[in-house]
Amino acid sequence: MTDTPDPFWWQDEDTRPRRVEGGIQIRNRRGKVARTWWSGRFLSVVECLGIGGRLSRGRSYARAGQIVSLDVDAGGAVAQVQGSRPQPYRARIGVPAYGKTEWTQVLDALAADASYAAALLAGEMPRGIEDVFDRAGLSLFPATARDLVMDCSCPDFAVPCKHLAAVFYVLAERFDADPFQILALRGRDRETVLDDLRARRGSPAPTGVAPLADLLDTYFVAGPGLGERIAGPRTPSDALLDQVPEFPVAVRGASVVELLRPAYQALADPDGE
Repeated sequence: MTDTPDPFWWQDEDTRPRRVEGGIQIRNRRGKVARTWWSGRFLSVVECLGIGGRLSRGRSYARAGQIVSLDVDAGGAVAQVQGSRPQPYRARIGVPAYGKTEWTQVLDALAADASYAAALLAGEMPRGIEDVFDRAGLSLFPATARDLVMDCSCPDFAVPCKHLAAVFYVLAERFDADPFQILALRGRDRETVLDDLRARRGSPAPTGVAPLADLLDTYFVAGPGLGERIAGPRTPSDALLDQVPEFPVAVRGASVVELLRPAYQALADPDGE
């Protein structure tokens, strides 16, 4: 007679995760993870799914550095998350990436509004950018769980599991620091977006700066007329003393200003020439 395996055999194992040396972890040790409105919008989808226990454990995983690796590319993010087993689990969060036609509509609209372009060129996510995507019939952030593809190699039946939840929180903190990674999920990385915006607005991309050693011959060049002013009569070094109000006291019957004058003259011509 063959024993039938328990479908939940994995729940009897030690569920404490194995420690990871040098794992990816979020810096926020307590409270809300998202610090910007855009990462908050990204997290709002997963946080409204009503799986509070797994979300809490996911935050603990993210804070403990249980994520071994995380790669963000067009269409999704793939992570290796260390659980209780020796082999890390593979967790993937996928979103639809947009093609050239869709991005042309979005970039044309962003370039047409100077405030959008200025914010993006400054490394920020403009608040109205969601409206730009909406008018093109697109969505920047996933609106519901149906807009996401989530899978994990762990045996947990829930989606998202704590490993996927940990990836969401690490992604949110990455988005805080670099909002362009949200755009990268949709198919356009930072360099491509900025280059396209500059091209549409007629602003050339910044070029490299020449080394200072190559500019020394021309760096300090006198402007028009400055050479004549420098070559003209020099102001006497003791002229400042003539602007000093008369001291009310004297030193051994001599004026303080006159006592100081030889010293000022010597500083200007230390060789006595």
